[in-house]
Amino acid sequence: MVNDIDVRQVAIHCLNEEATAIQSLVPQLDEQFDRAVDLIYHCKGKVIVTGVGKSGHIGAKIAATLASTGTPSFFINPLDVYHGDLGVITPTDLVLAISNSGQTDELLRFIPYLKEHKIGLIGMTSNPKSLLARYSDVHLTVNVKQEACPLNLAPTSSTTAQLALGDSLACALMEVRHFKARDFAQFHPGGSLGRRLLTTARDVMRTDALPVLSPSTPLPEAIVHVSASKLGLVVAVEGEQVVGILTDGDVRRAMQRLREQFFNVQLKDAMTPSPKCVRPDTKISEIQSILHKNKIHAVLVVDENRKLIGIVDSFSCVI
Repeated sequence: MVNDIDVRQVAIHCLNEEATAIQSLVPQLDEQFDRAVDLIYHCKGKVIVTGVGKSGHIGAKIAATLASTGTPSFFINPLDVYHGDLGVITPTDLVLAISNSGQTDELLRFIPYLKEHKIGLIGMTSNPKSLLARYSDVHLTVNVKQEACPLNLAPTSSTTAQLALGDSLACALMEVRHFKARDFAQFHPGGSLGRRLLTTARDVMRTDALPVLSPSTPLPEAIVHVSASKLGLVVAVEGEQVVGILTDGDVRRAMQRLREQFFNVQLKDAMTPSPKCVRPDTKISEIQSILHKNKIHAVLVVDENRKLIGIVDSFSCVI
């Protein structure tokens, strides 16, 4: 309680109202949404999002989401349009204009320019009979019964609904474009997802002092090398080709299986033949999947002739 106000209940009311506003969009979806997705998908230029005030803030976020999911897009403030920024809009572009009332003067004033240059216009308003709706090629209705604001004045539920519909456009376009995680990473190379999906084995593999032995090496000697190796393994190589791997786990299993013969056999008798190998251009995300699926801690990096050129362990994949 703050000043005898149950602020938590106020928050719950706000969240419920905004959740209701988003749910109310579902029955409002119609063929206009389909047309909007089609227009954006076939746009040869950029999607220019615009809006004033709170709708402008929502528009900037929608533009950023579109741009990061494969649709070239940016936000422009309509107040700047009349001071030279009209020049950035070309006939191949498409404009997404957001206005709760659909009567925002700053938006309406440059509609004649769009029509004259045959630039497509998608309007997003709460009023399908507004001027912006009437002059739009496609109109998306975002109508909420009331704002979450206790006074029913501050844009709250309405802007949340606008944002949700913008996200819906982006998600639909991702499906239409068959947009994948690797594509997302191209637009987010600085984040952990981008690094994981763009980094390859070549970028992180260990190449110095690789623990390589002949398959005929006595097992006791091979165990010494496993213990000395920082990777906890040795690689069996014959004729420059990888033929097996010996890890701590292989040693334990060999002890249980061979018993009194354990110290009288060779590396090849205890190693795992045909170990998991990858090529230098294999993505770290794929290697992580291989490690997890096979419950191993390292993969071998080989060339086209199966010659060992590096090792990637689980620690190398932490990026």
